[in-house]
Amino acid sequence: MFIFNSTSTETGVSVDLPKESFSNALAKNIVAVMVWLALSVINSSMVYTFLQHSVFYENSRYIMFICMVVNDALQLTLVTTLYVVSYVFRKIHVSICCLLIMTAVFTTRSTPLILAGMAVERFIAICLPLHYSHMCTVPRTIFLIGVILILTATPPITDLLITIIKEPPKFFHRAIFCDHSFLFSDPSTYYKNCVFDGVYLSFVALTLLYTYCKIMLTAQAASTSLASVRRARNTVLLHGVQLLLCMMTFVVPSLQAALISLFPQLILEIRYVFFLLVYIIPRFMSPVIYGFRDELFRKYWTQYLSWPRQRVSGVRPGALKDACI
Repeated sequence: MFIFNSTSTETGVSVDLPKESFSNALAKNIVAVMVWLALSVINSSMVYTFLQHSVFYENSRYIMFICMVVNDALQLTLVTTLYVVSYVFRKIHVSICCLLIMTAVFTTRSTPLILAGMAVERFIAICLPLHYSHMCTVPRTIFLIGVILILTATPPITDLLITIIKEPPKFFHRAIFCDHSFLFSDPSTYYKNCVFDGVYLSFVALTLLYTYCKIMLTAQAASTSLASVRRARNTVLLHGVQLLLCMMTFVVPSLQAALISLFPQLILEIRYVFFLLVYIIPRFMSPVIYGFRDELFRKYWTQYLSWPRQRVSGVRPGALKDACI
């Protein structure tokens, strides 16, 4: 699922990657770490802005947003760590690999469900505005986040339980290539995850499609072209783009294997391109959708990005409504 030191065939046999020059490996890792550092600074500033103002953590929309930011930051950190580790250490202990892989899988699967929750929140705000105040409360939002965490934690935990049952105890004292397919090699885990991913990605896709269509109908029925409706429609559409990028995570192993079989001499380049396209670039989406497009959050956020800092003195009562995206 991630970037490894070796690739595996259908028979489970590992194939060592060709040697890479030190300068190329160093350049790739420097780029990966620099991108991680830049996004970490952006994400940290957004989390700090969120925590400094009650207007954000008392609103369901921004709570869901900051969960997405934290999830993206954690996923990016784990994937970058796995990428760098694949160059520095050929093999790592199973327990360490298990912790990294399970947490990375958890954050990867959380993203689509958080997107679905954010789309539903926009649907209620635009299509059911009279019910918004009692449907999108902070306790209900926290409960929804808890449900998402339980759902996304279930697959990696069951993978671990199956491995504990099927593998001998000495397996957990070995050093292996830190690869999901090597760590959870039992075929039942593969088929179980295929079923789970198919069901829940279909659910998320249908949720985004339904909310987008309902918001579109609301926009057409409105006597005037409401700016808030247009922004909400565009936000859900961007969530759809995020979902497509997330789905690449689940199809990339097969696509990468196919490309490597066609161009084996470019295996290192293929791995690196997929690493950037699938795991790095999509992490820029959340800051774009909310950090830059949301007027209220941008107003506060830019105060902490500018130098010298100029703190915002207050929020006018109608600001939150006007800044709806």
